[in-house]
Amino acid sequence: MTLAGPFGKKRPDAAGITRRLKDVVRAHFRLGEDDVILITEVECQVPGCPPLETVIAFWCEDEKRRQMKVFKPLADVAEDDLPPWWMKSALIHDDYAECSCC
Repeated sequence: MTLAGPFGKKRPDAAGITRRLKDVVRAHFRLGEDDVILITEVECQVPGCPPLETVIAFWCEDEKRRQMKVFKPLADVAEDDLPPWWMKSALIHDDYAECSCC
């Protein structure tokens, strides 16, 4: 099944691609089965930004949210786009920091 993407282009099944990427993120960052992973593809509204980017967020046992952006469409994200697993603490998102870039 294909879904209509931005600008009417057809793209592969987003649910299947998301499921595959969640498995990659879980294995890469050594997350447990109960750790929550959220992956979404968004259109960037900032001038000069790629038209589509993928936001990956996950919560570990410490209940702190880790978040990153990959400046590629969901279907193009691969394990090589993720930082090393041991940097997952550097991905902790501070809800109080105001930043329009992330």
